[in-house]
Amino acid sequence: MDELELPRPDDWHLHLRDGANLPDLVRASARFGRAIVMPNLKPPVTTVAAARAYRERILAARPAGSDFEPLMTLYLTAATSPAEVEAAARDASVHAIKLYPAGATTNADAGVHDVLACAEVFRAMADHGVPLLVHGESIDPRVDVFDREAVFVRETLARLIEQHPRLRVVLEHVSTAEGVAFVEAAPPTVAATITAHHLLYDRNAMFQGGIRPHMYCLPVLKRASHREALLRAATSGNPKFFLGTDSAPHARPTKETACGCAGVFTAHAALELYAEAFDAAGALAALPDFASRFGPAFYGLPVSPQTVRLRREPWRVPERLPLGEGELVPLRAGETIAWRWLPT
Repeated sequence: MDELELPRPDDWHLHLRDGANLPDLVRASARFGRAIVMPNLKPPVTTVAAARAYRERILAARPAGSDFEPLMTLYLTAATSPAEVEAAARDASVHAIKLYPAGATTNADAGVHDVLACAEVFRAMADHGVPLLVHGESIDPRVDVFDREAVFVRETLARLIEQHPRLRVVLEHVSTAEGVAFVEAAPPTVAATITAHHLLYDRNAMFQGGIRPHMYCLPVLKRASHREALLRAATSGNPKFFLGTDSAPHARPTKETACGCAGVFTAHAALELYAEAFDAAGALAALPDFASRFGPAFYGLPVSPQTVRLRREPWRVPERLPLGEGELVPLRAGETIAWRWLPT
């Protein structure tokens, strides 16, 4: 198969940042129809009013003629109230609430220290049908960084779902075989997003010929056996697993430094990278469901009536891309990608 047509896909986990960086990032992602936009700004997006204002800034940054639709989220903190959950449920622009364990990743300092202590908010979310999006990593400093997801799933997420069985939950950027197995065995209210970089790379990619800071992300890349489990889940046709890039831009100096930021930027070629992964698995026929149908089904939204095309046509990724007044290094910088998203 050298060409593939599919419904216009959506990105169910995206970082667009804010300020001077916003136009470049919106432009890179606007080929998608819709995107769940992460709320971990500085300060975080914790209220419906803040989400509406952020949405307006995103809409203003769209390229001319773009119909890209940002789907907003709120950042869960210890101060989040059931009343704010109810307000989010009434607002058509807000589609979920994001749980960051405190300090687990970029701009997660305002997150939650004791997840299970948020029971009142979780009950309100279940009552109003508001999904909980989970960065699923333990913040216990005694836990090895490669085990953080497995420990969180076993010790926290399992108890959360047991205590709140009606709560709809997405385990974001699942990165382990344990995470995949948990989602597969969980009730239909539980799903997961999978990134292109976790499908294509294992942890060796961070250390080939030296430290590769642009391959460092959280959750961190794992062993090859975990990547293989993710690829099996993504290509299986199980509607619990769908596309979420977690494309996370950082200016080049903040990655190439003594203490670099976590995040891999893939928005420039997201669908093409997923196509490579599915193609390598001999499962291109499964990509339209994963990329275009399963996400909308979980969120109760229609599949896009528009279609897009991919062609097997190698192209070279630029070494750098603009980011506001600076630049970033995209995934596969200076290398080739085997598939191309054709213009409409």
